[in-house]
Amino acid sequence: MTSSAQPGATLTVTPCTDRDLWDGTVRELGGHPLQLWGWGELKSAHRWSAERVLVRAGSGTDAPIVGACQLLTRALPGPLGGFVYAPRGPVVARDAGNVDLPAPVPAPGAVADAVAAYVHGSRRAVAVSIEPDEDAGTFPLGPKWRAAKTPILPARTLILDLRKSEDELIGDMSKKHRQYIRKSGREESLEIRPVETIAQLDECLEVYRATSERADFGLHEDSYYHDAFTMLGDDAPVWAAYVDGAPVAFLYMAKSGRTAFELYGGMSEAGQRLRANYALKWHVIRHMKSIGIERYDFGGLINDGVTTFKTGFASHENLLAGSWDRPGPGYTIWTEGLPLAKKIVRSLRRR
Repeated sequence: MTSSAQPGATLTVTPCTDRDLWDGTVRELGGHPLQLWGWGELKSAHRWSAERVLVRAGSGTDAPIVGACQLLTRALPGPLGGFVYAPRGPVVARDAGNVDLPAPVPAPGAVADAVAAYVHGSRRAVAVSIEPDEDAGTFPLGPKWRAAKTPILPARTLILDLRKSEDELIGDMSKKHRQYIRKSGREESLEIRPVETIAQLDECLEVYRATSERADFGLHEDSYYHDAFTMLGDDAPVWAAYVDGAPVAFLYMAKSGRTAFELYGGMSEAGQRLRANYALKWHVIRHMKSIGIERYDFGGLINDGVTTFKTGFASHENLLAGSWDRPGPGYTIWTEGLPLAKKIVRSLRRR
């Protein structure tokens, strides 16, 4: 959706309680899958609360929608109120001349300001934290915003432009990745197919537990991944690579109309020997391209072994706008003196 807002129009922010309207708006604006209703429903089932707000240029329901923001709130002790977080939001209208850029009117920062003013005007919040799904330098913010000391999602990532041909995508990979994709794709014992039931998902979670033990990272409880599977439905597809009917690698995605985003993935030792993750990831990339997805986001780069694997899929990296806080009462305590802040951020980083 491109912006039809007139310069100088007053921005109004109103709650949205209609799932179809919300998801339709996020998709039409080209928003991120973590801004879809189902992601907020998932978080609401696991210690958060979710609210969705629409930003219009003008008053009344006929005023054009120029932004949307799903707000996740974690209650904090005492007078701090809550921590309000917009994963890969706010979503803003696209530039009519280049859909890769946010619309210049209203300015993206004005949409963020309107959302922050709504939050701070309606409750006690130690901070409104946003992480726009926009390239660095394209989402300028005013002086009241501060760079977050504890970012949740990494700004550094890798995003493939799926509007390119498959040959162009393959050609931009490292030589080793091209070789491994072709070799693992020819492996007769390897079968790649969608995960369609909770029982099949549980088999993948066994692989995930083994992966987490090898790589030393934390996991949610199984019910969290079950809820993501059911609450996001078709917007959280899972694929697995099988050998003799058992999964040896899996990839858990989230998708909206424009963007596919890697949530979770793992591989067994048998999968490592077959390099199943190469064939699996390329299969999912091709599928996303086939259904009209334009952007494939590898879910962040954080200087580990997985990052080395991811960066071989292209010759470039992407840097997004980053994490920004609009402080409220108690912000200094939150950022500098409250261990709970770090604990919450660590839990969020597990998505």
